[in-house]
Amino acid sequence: MNAAANPARPDERDLPDFNGLAALYRWMEYATFGPWLCWCRCAFLPELKRSRRALVLGDGDGRFTARLLATNAMVQMDAVDASASMLRSLLRRTESHAYRVSVYCADACRWQAGSPPYDLIVTHFFLDCLTTAEVRNLAKRLRGAIAPGALWLVSEFAVPQNRFGRWIARPVVAVLYQAFGLLTGLKVRSLPDHVASLRDAGFTLEKRRTWLGGLLVSQLWSAATEKEPIPAAQSPGP
Repeated sequence: MNAAANPARPDERDLPDFNGLAALYRWMEYATFGPWLCWCRCAFLPELKRSRRALVLGDGDGRFTARLLATNAMVQMDAVDASASMLRSLLRRTESHAYRVSVYCADACRWQAGSPPYDLIVTHFFLDCLTTAEVRNLAKRLRGAIAPGALWLVSEFAVPQNRFGRWIARPVVAVLYQAFGLLTGLKVRSLPDHVASLRDAGFTLEKRRTWLGGLLVSQLWSAATEKEPIPAAQSPGP
């Protein structure tokens, strides 16, 4: 396992600790959302077959990383996570592709890109652990570590601006934050505005899919010439 590129921050102890959840993460996910989170992560997997240098931030136990490696025989990946236990799970899942994976146990908000330029960034249910200011700073910093036309794949929770959002999605998100606050020490308590943050950093929304009434969203962004985003398409399954 590669060491973090930066020395420990003075506030390093304030990072959430996901080590204790590594062995249970998959089963906790299935118990709460069944296959929906997996469908959300993999919605645009076919779009990534041309990627060659990928940066994956906070993939948890590595299930998406393993899927991407299995479907793209050419991609080389840098995986960054603050949890050593999660990274060990990721390495076990990607053992047959170990020569294509480098892992870094580090705070993604401070980590310096290992081997840019990347043509793919992946953040699945990771940005919701950050504040809007942190997402904005991360996006601007990564903008300088990518190749022209690079893609950014995002999966996140969302609160739609409708009755479902007010009465269902918002309480669900609040409960999730409370639970992960207790289990990991996560300080964040509300979803960041990652859409505005990525747009401000020069990324353009190319494709978007939603599940569970808009509670889950998968987005494919690019660093290409800006254009009008494609409207959301409600999807019942993968």
